[in-house]
Amino acid sequence: MGIYLVSVGAQEWFGEEEGGRGDVAAGLNEELGRRGLPPYTSVPEEASFAPGSGTAFEEKLVPPMDGFTALCRAHLSRAEQELLCGWTVLVPVSLDEEVEVPVESAYDLTTTIAGAPQILALAERLAKAVELPSDALPATSDNLELTSWFLDGQAKRTAAARPGRWGDDLDTAFYVAVYLSAAQHSIRRGCPIVYS
Repeated sequence: MGIYLVSVGAQEWFGEEEGGRGDVAAGLNEELGRRGLPPYTSVPEEASFAPGSGTAFEEKLVPPMDGFTALCRAHLSRAEQELLCGWTVLVPVSLDEEVEVPVESAYDLTTTIAGAPQILALAERLAKAVELPSDALPATSDNLELTSWFLDGQAKRTAAARPGRWGDDLDTAFYVAVYLSAAQHSIRRGCPIVYS
């Protein structure tokens, strides 16, 4: 058990059956229309799993978040902290402010949708603050690659070989890497990322 961040394909995003997110998709498109923006309809179908392909995103949020929360407080405004840590759905649409949809999510009574471009900008600032060595991280996150890299010892070995602020608190670096990768994946693939 635990909390996962995963990508979803068109069938689940537009689905009306149990487990589908059709109400969320409809609520988002309604709000986008109110804002004078086009609807978000170009969601790719979920691809068959192929390790290392980069077509899916799945990470498990395991480590404690205390250090990450402190990092956010030190480098982001209160509004930016709430944006980065308060969404339940991430979409590859630029949103000046979050969209709240009155649909129960896995962990709240409503669904809060954030734009991946805005989350990416915040995550990039945090990555710079901790000197995250992006070239050393796993290139994909389709099978808990980041989770395994950080929790199974590779991050510790890399930190010994490439010291920097990121290696001082690997739990914090993990969350920076996950949020950064989630936003990058959403934009690259054009798909939503959700908590599951």
